Amino acid sequence: MTKHGAATPRAAIIGYGMAGRSIHARLLREAGWQVTAVLVNNDDRRGDAQSDWPGLTLVRSVQELIAVKEQFDVVVVASPTGLHFEHASELLRAGIATVVDKPLGIDAQQCQELVDLAAELEGHLTVFQNRRWDSEQLTLKQLIADDELGQVHTFERRWERWRPVPLARWKEQDPVAGGLLLDLGAHLVDSAVELFGPVVRVHAQIRNLTTPTPDDVFISLEHGGENRPTVFSRLQAGALVGAPGPRTRVLGNKGSFVVTSYENEASPFSQLDTLIGNGSVDHEGWLSHGAQTTAVAAASGGHADFYRAVASWLTGTGPVPVDPRDCVYTAQILDAAQLSAAEHRVISMP
Repeated sequence: MTKHGAATPRAAIIGYGMAGRSIHARLLREAGWQVTAVLVNNDDRRGDAQSDWPGLTLVRSVQELIAVKEQFDVVVVASPTGLHFEHASELLRAGIATVVDKPLGIDAQQCQELVDLAAELEGHLTVFQNRRWDSEQLTLKQLIADDELGQVHTFERRWERWRPVPLARWKEQDPVAGGLLLDLGAHLVDSAVELFGPVVRVHAQIRNLTTPTPDDVFISLEHGGENRPTVFSRLQAGALVGAPGPRTRVLGNKGSFVVTSYENEASPFSQLDTLIGNGSVDHEGWLSHGAQTTAVAAASGGHADFYRAVASWLTGTGPVPVDPRDCVYTAQILDAAQLSAAEHRVISMP
């Protein structure tokens, strides 16, 4: 039961473009939610929302959405990143539980202010870091827990694509809130920290090759600290990569875990799945020891589990799905990466 007594949890969505419709609305439906309100101004997208969710309420401003807050249990902020701070602040001040698509804000200061506001108002705030529920992330966590890799010393993850002609959308064109550092970097850093803990040093190289926003990003993180073994994370995101590298490679003293390709992004390494696999294993990458390679069974779970966790959180039967303080820390690392690239130096984390 939701806080309003309805058997089906209800959500409102701000924005009904690629993120709002193709990601959030799809996952909400899969997790058993009902979308009862959408804030969208584009007439075509308003038609999409009405078609997808007959009987929903359509509004054109946050204030109009707040006025019908009895119709939903949570608002999903799927607006462009540059509007996250403004929209989340208004919702929290209205006493509305809020899910913000990552990144929470454009920098650590914005993220911290939202976390502080939620704490001050005793409000509900979480962040859609859905990649924590990726099959490859879940599978890798299980391998580490089972000591299949031994002591990990290096973590590599790439989010690369071949897009020589940029798309005409804000993610590629907004020089303040767009770009791969904030978009994909927020996922890459969160994944690394979830796996290997706090970061002591950051080094980054960031370029704009085809857009006014960063579209070529390399971040090196040194995880460690007192009584913690050192792990280096090497994270890459690029839009001008004709031959994307293996999606994930994790190196330990007992073996390595390799994920060849990711979400249908073209990669020459994906041929390894055909060459090595027999087609009968529901695998998520390969456990390798030199020439010896074994398919790894995919861990159960998926992105819709985020919204199942949101439902439990709102009813008080489960924890916050993603602690927003984690997203402040991710933003601090991304801020350090920007400084490192600008000043050509390694940045020590406090």
